[in-house]
Amino acid sequence: MDKNLESSLTTEHDTAEGLNINESEEPFVHWLLVVIRFCVRILAVLMTMVIMWSVADVAWVIYQRVIASPVGLLNVNDILASFGAFMVTLIAIEIFLNIVLYLRDDVLHVKLVLATALMAIARKVIVLDYKTLEPEYIWATAAVILALSIGYWLVAKKIQ
Repeated sequence: MDKNLESSLTTEHDTAEGLNINESEEPFVHWLLVVIRFCVRILAVLMTMVIMWSVADVAWVIYQRVIASPVGLLNVNDILASFGAFMVTLIAIEIFLNIVLYLRDDVLHVKLVLATALMAIARKVIVLDYKTLEPEYIWATAAVILALSIGYWLVAKKIQ
């Protein structure tokens, strides 16, 4: 490979990620990065356990709602509780994907982090009780959604 091309690719990659440390130049920092990567692996295992627990919780919520009197009939609050449980599980899966992507050096993490934030705010919007909320809270939530959406669109547009 051409030395200049290789150098420019390495420079771009280092600038984007900031985690490529030459072991011979910075052995201590390289060792610290190895420790951090090990910790990320532990987080991935823990998040997998949280996801499994969350799936069991979704099943339990649905089971409790279905067997409650009248049997098999779900009201709006039951459906919203089920949606909330599903969304929490999906958010946990998104967080797991974020954790796994931190182990890769060739991925820009911003897009997935923004997608996870959008998923979390979407969950919040789904389960909000609009009868008890102040208008300012709803406007602030809308502003957060708009800002995250624009950020996601810009990042997705730049990556393509």
